[in-house]
Amino acid sequence: MRKLLVAAAAVLTLALAGTAAAALEPFTFDPGNACPGVTSTFSGGVLHLAKPCTTATNASAGAEITGANGQTFTSASFTLASAAQCQGGSPRFNVFTSTGTFFLGCNNVTPTINANGTATYTFTAATLAAAGQQVPTPTGTITQVEVLIDVQGSADLSNITFNGVAQVPLVGPPTSKAQCKHGGWKNFNNPTFKNQGQCVSFVAHHTQHGKSHTHHNSHKH
Repeated sequence: MRKLLVAAAAVLTLALAGTAAAALEPFTFDPGNACPGVTSTFSGGVLHLAKPCTTATNASAGAEITGANGQTFTSASFTLASAAQCQGGSPRFNVFTSTGTFFLGCNNVTPTINANGTATYTFTAATLAAAGQQVPTPTGTITQVEVLIDVQGSADLSNITFNGVAQVPLVGPPTSKAQCKHGGWKNFNNPTFKNQGQCVSFVAHHTQHGKSHTHHNSHKH
């Protein structure tokens, strides 16, 4: 019976882990500490990027897009608060693959201006060709993807997608059963849950005597 319970827990863990794939990991890059105020934050569905120093300064603000490694490029997109936030090819996607590095800047495609004044930039083989193929369409197997700005200014990105998958930061996992109650289970996407009971079961299988296991992650740029 104990073996069956352990096996069931393992199956639950694998099933839930499979739901946590693509995600945004905000970062700032300022190796010389020469750009005070460079920021990358995500709130209310918006990734806010700011580089207050000169464009020539070796600094950037962005987010790494996880979950795309091993895939081939099909599409990417983001929406800016206004078309005026597109400056000098930033924001842009940097797509690293087995055949090279590809830069997909906001000035490389024609944006769709939405009714609320926002501007959506969609990158596909077709939209890049329609804009004169200013940059090559990514080929090869993806090893890393990021979206960033490295020119002076700021940008507010929403509805970020890559290969058809919406990109938001990971939230979770839950560390107490209380976090699952009163609809709290809906807030998690690392992993996601179908209902409160599944969330509570996850917590029960990942705690020991009421104390959650702690995982430490490092992220370097």
